[in-house]
Amino acid sequence: MNGLKKRIDDAGVKYSWLAKRMGITREALYKKLAGVHEFKASEIGVLIDVLHLSPKEQHAYFFANDSD
Repeated sequence: MNGLKKRIDDAGVKYSWLAKRMGITREALYKKLAGVHEFKASEIGVLIDVLHLSPKEQHAYFFANDSD
């Protein structure tokens, strides 16, 4: 998820604002970015919308695994 964190940073989005938009706490967002918890589909939808993620980025951030 480090790539996603960098993408958020590059976009200049504040983590507290993003977490609120996703309906979770800032702490929960950090845990999801660290891979402790998985993102829900609705949360992924918010990230796609806010960050304007391409289909390739969506796959890389949310659906790729180490064997890809």
